[in-house]
Amino acid sequence: MSRRISLLLRHRPESAGLTLDANGWVPVADLLAALGITRAELDLIVERNDKSRFAIARRDNGADWIRASQGHSRRVEVDLGLPSEGPPAVLFHGTPRGNLGPILREGLRPRSRHHVHLSPDVATALTVGRRRSSDVVVLRVAAGEMASGGHVFHRSANGVWLTADVPPGYLTLEPTNP
Repeated sequence: MSRRISLLLRHRPESAGLTLDANGWVPVADLLAALGITRAELDLIVERNDKSRFAIARRDNGADWIRASQGHSRRVEVDLGLPSEGPPAVLFHGTPRGNLGPILREGLRPRSRHHVHLSPDVATALTVGRRRSSDVVVLRVAAGEMASGGHVFHRSANGVWLTADVPPGYLTLEPTNP
């Protein structure tokens, strides 16, 4: 069910008759109706999501709204309203080994997403990379240098760092234990 919620809130809300507002929010009541689940079931899914992918907020009218914290595709135009924030000196990105050549030549690009997603540590980057392959490499991103060079960073509520792209000059291969 968590994957279905991610699909609806990040990529295809229209497939369930949902309409996200400009910041990616949809009324919880609308999502529950679209999924045919209870609020208690939704709360459990949100609470148990190991990546804190969803945020719920109460609006002024007393209604609860939900959105994906990040990862929206370009098909869904969303302004997460995240302020720019200075990143730590180093961030990380895990990816299947087969992607390494093109990344080192062209840098990290958001592809179908709005931003490149970066991790605060090697362990998280490995976990993220392993969602697509068991043969993963981790790239070290000189985020502090990027920020000094004018690149903008944002940090989502669940700690994922976001930026428009990472040019190849800011990337190095991070040694990891298999």
